[in-house]
Amino acid sequence: MLCLGSDLVMKRLPKPVRKLLPILLVSATAGLFIYLFATHPQYRQTLLHTNFWILALIILLYAVMIGLTNWMYDVTLRMCGHHLPARENILLTCYTSIVNFFGPLQGGLGVRAAYLKQKLGLRLRDYTLATFVYYAMYAVINALFILVGSGKHWPIALLLFILVTFGCGAILYITRKRVLRSGESAFRMTPALLGELFLATFCQVAALSLIYWVELRAVHTGASILQGMVYGGAANFALFVALTPGAIGFREAFLAFSRELHHIPTSGILAASVIDRSVYVVFLGLLFLLIVTLHVGDRFKRASEAAASEQK
Repeated sequence: MLCLGSDLVMKRLPKPVRKLLPILLVSATAGLFIYLFATHPQYRQTLLHTNFWILALIILLYAVMIGLTNWMYDVTLRMCGHHLPARENILLTCYTSIVNFFGPLQGGLGVRAAYLKQKLGLRLRDYTLATFVYYAMYAVINALFILVGSGKHWPIALLLFILVTFGCGAILYITRKRVLRSGESAFRMTPALLGELFLATFCQVAALSLIYWVELRAVHTGASILQGMVYGGAANFALFVALTPGAIGFREAFLAFSRELHHIPTSGILAASVIDRSVYVVFLGLLFLLIVTLHVGDRFKRASEAAASEQK
């Protein structure tokens, strides 16, 4: 676990390995970024031909998304009876976002859960239930966005909303009974925490839909706000089948299947998708640099403190 898990894991490794492992992890992650740009020349071309201020706006909106995601992670952790310092939580959120993009099936959540188990003694069953609650809200809110923005196709969207709501409710009911059956559970689902998680999740979905709408306008599709809501709701459902890095291919398939609802042509979907992935890779690269910089700063601070204590 780059940077964040080093204090817990590195002490158990031989000294030569401890010195070499951070370098290997940094090099491997940097190599992934280089490989992605080398094998996807359309990303480079898109960045070169898109208005700079549009790219800057999208990066700014993704920075807001990281803040909202960090908020959501903090609420789910508090549902499990634990808390992380703000700085450590944001670093863990940044690293989770990078792993989620490059790994399949939202692999960053597994890394996060393993770190929290080591760091805080988090009960994985509790964290799994809290994550299910978040996913249920995420699915229902995206279905709601499709319902609100669908216009004349509202009967189809309403059916989707009902199915998603009841399906999520049934899964949560069964899972909650199993998780809380044991007296060891620290999980608590208070109205205040549920309300805060719903608000954080709603803001996440709204921010993502706004990002997609900006990208659609950048490729001259003339998409309205309502179309952006439907487009965002459909695109976000790809989270649940993210079998490829960044859900590449799956998000586009969801958007193609839902064309009757958002009315964005396939050419617009593909063009906006290329902009989105190009900018997001750059944004993740900036997050990676932030993590490395802060980690180096922490190590320098610890070394300085150690040197000062030796002088005394």
